[in-house]
Amino acid sequence: MRYPQASGTDMLFKSKLMQRFIVTILIVFSVTFTAIYFYSVPLIKEKVFEIERTSSRIALDSVFSLASKMYFDTEKYRSQALASRKQHLRTVVSLTESYLQSVFDQVTRGELSLEEARKQAFERIRNLKYGSDDYIWISDYNSIILSHPDPRYHGTDASRLVNSDGEAAIPEMVNLAVEQGEGFYHYKWNRLREDRPQDKVSFIKNYPQWGFVVGSGVYLDDLKQDVLKIREEALQELREGMKEIKIASTGYLFIFDASINMLIHPNPNIDGTNFLDLTNPVTGQSIAQELIRVANTGKELYYKWDRPDDPGNYNYEKLSLVRYLPGFDWYIGSSVYVDELKSSSELLSERILTIAAIAMVIAVALMFLFAQWVTRPIQQLADTAVRISSGELNAKSGINRDDEVGLLARTFDEMVDRLGDYIQNLDSKVERRTQALAEKNEQLLDASASVLSAQEELTQVEERQRLILDALPAQIAYLDGELNYLFVNQGYAEMFNQDKQNIIGQPAARIIGNELYADMARQINAALKGADSVQEYRITIDGKDVITKRTLIPCYDSSGTVNGLLTLAFDITAEKEAERQLTEAQRMNAVGQMAGGLAHDFNNLLTIILGNLDAASEHVQHGDLTKYLTPAIRATRRGADITSRLLSFSRRQPLSPSLVDLNHLIMDAIKLISSSMPNCINISHQQHRLTSLPFVDPGRLEDALVNLAFNARDAMPEGGELGFNVTEREVSETLILDEPVIPGHYVEIQVSDSGSGFSDETLTQAFEPFFTTKTGGAGSGLGLSMVYGFVKQSKGYISIHSEQNQGSTICLLLPAKPVEPTITEMPEMTSQSADASFKGKLILLVEDNPDVRDVVRQQLLGIGFDVVDAASADEAVNLIPLLPDLYALVSDIMLPGSMNGIELGQWLRSRAADSKIVLISGYSYQQSSASSIDPPFTLLEKPFASADLKKVLQQL
Repeated sequence: MRYPQASGTDMLFKSKLMQRFIVTILIVFSVTFTAIYFYSVPLIKEKVFEIERTSSRIALDSVFSLASKMYFDTEKYRSQALASRKQHLRTVVSLTESYLQSVFDQVTRGELSLEEARKQAFERIRNLKYGSDDYIWISDYNSIILSHPDPRYHGTDASRLVNSDGEAAIPEMVNLAVEQGEGFYHYKWNRLREDRPQDKVSFIKNYPQWGFVVGSGVYLDDLKQDVLKIREEALQELREGMKEIKIASTGYLFIFDASINMLIHPNPNIDGTNFLDLTNPVTGQSIAQELIRVANTGKELYYKWDRPDDPGNYNYEKLSLVRYLPGFDWYIGSSVYVDELKSSSELLSERILTIAAIAMVIAVALMFLFAQWVTRPIQQLADTAVRISSGELNAKSGINRDDEVGLLARTFDEMVDRLGDYIQNLDSKVERRTQALAEKNEQLLDASASVLSAQEELTQVEERQRLILDALPAQIAYLDGELNYLFVNQGYAEMFNQDKQNIIGQPAARIIGNELYADMARQINAALKGADSVQEYRITIDGKDVITKRTLIPCYDSSGTVNGLLTLAFDITAEKEAERQLTEAQRMNAVGQMAGGLAHDFNNLLTIILGNLDAASEHVQHGDLTKYLTPAIRATRRGADITSRLLSFSRRQPLSPSLVDLNHLIMDAIKLISSSMPNCINISHQQHRLTSLPFVDPGRLEDALVNLAFNARDAMPEGGELGFNVTEREVSETLILDEPVIPGHYVEIQVSDSGSGFSDETLTQAFEPFFTTKTGGAGSGLGLSMVYGFVKQSKGYISIHSEQNQGSTICLLLPAKPVEPTITEMPEMTSQSADASFKGKLILLVEDNPDVRDVVRQQLLGIGFDVVDAASADEAVNLIPLLPDLYALVSDIMLPGSMNGIELGQWLRSRAADSKIVLISGYSYQQSSASSIDPPFTLLEKPFASADLKKVLQQL
């Protein structure tokens, strides 16, 4: 059977093989080209870009190396010049020595007296100048300048001359010459006819045969001028050299100093200017500061700038690399546009694309010709195969070629006889399947290795978590649904004195104890029902009460059922104790404020009572009323003493702090109380040398110690031991007395007794005012409260250590200053008498309480004053300008209105510096609104009698 034959071209384009071949080749070529392009072109661009950047770095490094060499040459010149100048100074001093020797030889020959020779030589040397106004000077061993061209120093005692560095240069140079014979000395000194000190180096030499030293120096500024000249020449040389250096197309190098002055720049608008105000448009910051920040970091500064061909348009990206030269204090930088660095790489990429496109066109043409040459005989073979499949077994391809296609055609013709080829093909398939199976086995082995590695990593993670949980300052445990332990950390095991491994698997009740388990039962049941909870428990461990905060968190399985509990516990014993002490300190502070307010009002009442009683006693000279008035006055003063104690407790008593020698003060206190102590009480005090002393009021401290001693006496009715002990103490860690102690240096005073001690109830109320354990109404209950108030007002701390029937120790911790121990004398009351007459002198009384004002007015009238009174400071300010003959001002401190008594006194003192001012109050200065009182005023404490007021006025 014969088939119609189509033309060769038609067969070629209708051939599916031809179509697939062309498509495959195009795909392969496209994929290959794309892969090569994306794999190589970006790399080429990057490498070319880096080459351009490297060339910029090389240019910068070359200029930096050249500048460094110039700096080293400059420093070498400086060293050589200084060495030359030093040799010159030696020569000058040597010539001076020769001249002096010739003059003193005349003395030896009897031609001149020694005095004439010294005068002639010194005067001649004084007028000698050389170099840049340099000179020679001579000084004796006592630093008396014997010869100096400057009249300010000639003949003066140089030991009193101190230069700008605070050193006496001449005596030090004289000592150097005497000790070493000769040497060089660096110091600051004025030039002739100038007052500005400059760096100077002098050569000095000792001449013991004549009894003086000779010196001559050179100012280092003369060397600096030469060095600056060389630096300018180096800068000019760099400028010329940098003109020849180009980076990319328009890149350049530039140099600026640490003062942001541009030393070299190709742009004449920037060259030689200070460019601190130029900003980086990208960041808005000074571009000079950004250049300095990247100097020597190897990083480049990115910013945007304009181009020479597009001025004012700051949209062009630039990169700058900067290096810092410490010697010259210069910054050397390079600047290049980013698009210029990329231009070479982009040009290369474009050429690669062009070459690839041409190659692709040629390849397509060749591919078409080759495909036509290859597929035409193949098409013939296909036609032959169709003919054979149709039963034409004797069909031949008719191809007669000497290449592989011809061989294939001959082989095809003989394929019926080549059945073995089919078997071979089947074996090849089996081999490929075997290879694929081997590859799968290798993948399974790799997966198994990965699983083992993951298990090892999981084990390491669990170990790290276990270490972290053991290191946490908490007690952590995990229990299953039956309340058996599955995990505990080290803190949990240590809390119950158990080993971690022994706890695992044990029930909770066995480990924590039945008592704690019963206390936690409600919380545990709530957690098993799915509720988080936090509770506090008090437990006893090793005989100590411990407070813990325990959190129970339920854990769930995949179905949402609680299958375990996580317990977290923290020891909060210290926090609870600190909270209790803080609450106690706040309560005492509130009580103190209330006591202070009561004392203030009570002092006003006592002032009125005492003033009236005192006036009544002056008018009653005899009779039965005197025996009634005297006890009333004494009782009033006793009431004043009680209010003073209340003010002490409320920290409002006036204090006069100073450094106190505790050993001396305690010995005086012991002498004071010895007569009041029974013989059955033994008092002891061990003196220690103290390097730090407390800064407190010595009188108030002595009162505090006496009160503590009398309290100890009352606690030992049958006798016992009373001891005073003083130690220095440095507090650097947490310490709690009545409140947390601020770290610092303190002196600790311990007053101990062997008496009945404090009960738990009395210990919590010991410092409260009016609280006393004495029966029958004995005692006011203000002794310990006064001590407490004084200690707190002195910025100290107090605590009581006591057990029932075991005695007590009261500890006072007072701030101390590290000084040599000195003895601070106890203040003594001195009396002064004055015969001054106040008759007819005008005094202004300012008091807001009308009753107190009336009493004090009567006292002042009784003394002899004419009195004008006011109820407020504002009223007094309006009155004072109308009282030109005002002699003195007596004012209460606490006043209504915009000013208090202290501010009124300061206002009057500013108008009349010699004003006599007395302030009256039951408070101290510290309670006023003025935290600093300048100048200080005389204070008269309420209540007071007429005699007290008169005494204060006389002392003024």
